[in-house]
Amino acid sequence: MANNLTIEPTGQTLGARIHGVNLAEPLDQQTFDQVVNALGDYGVICFPCQKVDPEQQKAFSSRFGSLETNVANMYQIPGHPEVMILSNMKENGKPVGIGDAGQGWHTDMSYSKTIAFANVLHAIKIPRRNGKALGGTQFANMHQAYEDLPQDIKDRLANATALHDFNKFWEMMRRREGSLRPPLTEEQRRRKPPVNHPVFLTHPITGKKVLYANPGYVMKINELSQEESDRMIAYLFEHQLQDKYIYTHEWNEGDVLMWENIGTLHNALSDYGPDEHRYIHRCQVMADWIFESPYAKASGAYGQTV
Repeated sequence: MANNLTIEPTGQTLGARIHGVNLAEPLDQQTFDQVVNALGDYGVICFPCQKVDPEQQKAFSSRFGSLETNVANMYQIPGHPEVMILSNMKENGKPVGIGDAGQGWHTDMSYSKTIAFANVLHAIKIPRRNGKALGGTQFANMHQAYEDLPQDIKDRLANATALHDFNKFWEMMRRREGSLRPPLTEEQRRRKPPVNHPVFLTHPITGKKVLYANPGYVMKINELSQEESDRMIAYLFEHQLQDKYIYTHEWNEGDVLMWENIGTLHNALSDYGPDEHRYIHRCQVMADWIFESPYAKASGAYGQTV
């Protein structure tokens, strides 16, 4: 198969569009390598004008690692539990998907022992008002956020770890007006206990350090007192969300948007109303392969414990 892939960078701190790839078909090795390297270079990549069904979305996504089935076990495509529905739409008065998914700055699966590598979202319906797309997704560049930290902070936190808790984000979302999220059950809490990860990770593709701490899930820096930790994480959260690190993707129907969760944070904008419909299919790719892959060997991150 001829390789017609071209990459169109956004020119911003993150993001590129990839043309010439049909995700309904298996990627050849050359194309797959180019996609992985583009994730390292740009963090967020968009494949526009795609027509993929849930099975094809799963097949593409699973090339990059195991697919996670969300701990909440809600709003999954029948027969495809790895494909979650993100939507504010209702049928017969009942939600068809998670309406508030991703709202609030976070990194997916940092609350899990095996962290997330990537997300793959397929946009089927995008809300618009006066011709302008709503419900964009913001991303923050954690490669650059680490680079710009003062050296004394880098030194102090060089070997530090942070506690990440799934329930922190869940409860934050439950407190929002109009939330339909129930509290987590004891079984759900048991399946996702708090975990520790390094504050700074070596990225498996770039081999460079990233700031791996996010407002959605981080509770405490373990090596600091509670008071010191509170001050430090407040500083890190403010630092990493400066405008210069942020890129916003404006969705179109048919977009397949893929981003890597190790070097980015994200936040779904909720600038649309209940009658402005958004409907997206999501796959979550775990980092159970990438740190043991040839890409990690090439970057120097092979076998890193996360």
